[in-house]
Amino acid sequence: MIMAERISSKINRSLQAAEGLYHHLVLLVGETGSGKTSVLRDVAEELGTSVINVNLALSSELLELTTKQRALRLPGILDEIADQANAPVVLDNLEILFDKELKQDPLRLLQSIARNHTVVASWNGAVTSGRLTYAEPDHPEYRSYDSVDVLTVGMDGAATIDEKRNNTEAGQA
Repeated sequence: MIMAERISSKINRSLQAAEGLYHHLVLLVGETGSGKTSVLRDVAEELGTSVINVNLALSSELLELTTKQRALRLPGILDEIADQANAPVVLDNLEILFDKELKQDPLRLLQSIARNHTVVASWNGAVTSGRLTYAEPDHPEYRSYDSVDVLTVGMDGAATIDEKRNNTEAGQA
């Protein structure tokens, strides 16, 4: 519980810092089963908003469309979902965004939404040496991003907001 409170606190600090960035996006990064959903629920409750299950919200909207229509319409539908949500937009269960048939770049989709909304989203993966990954390298939905213009909070308690502050303090010393 104490760790969840510390992670929640780092998400809140990161959300405040994200307000000054081009993309108002905070990713809660951790492996499947690490407790991201529970942390997101706590954060959403604290902020007076709710968690959007992206898989559920998108799949019901995409159900009647052809494969090609799904790929073309998905970004607009995701924007509409974010437009209808309370601020900040809290997104969980993003696996559908990684579906190869949809031909999307999940991080770019989230960044696009985060230009007009403050967003905190779960991310099944890891941040290692500044590299953001989703899934394992041999997984069909594996993604790897070198340098990302988003704030991250790991389920291990590591946060880019802490790194930025430490780098600033080191530069001033």
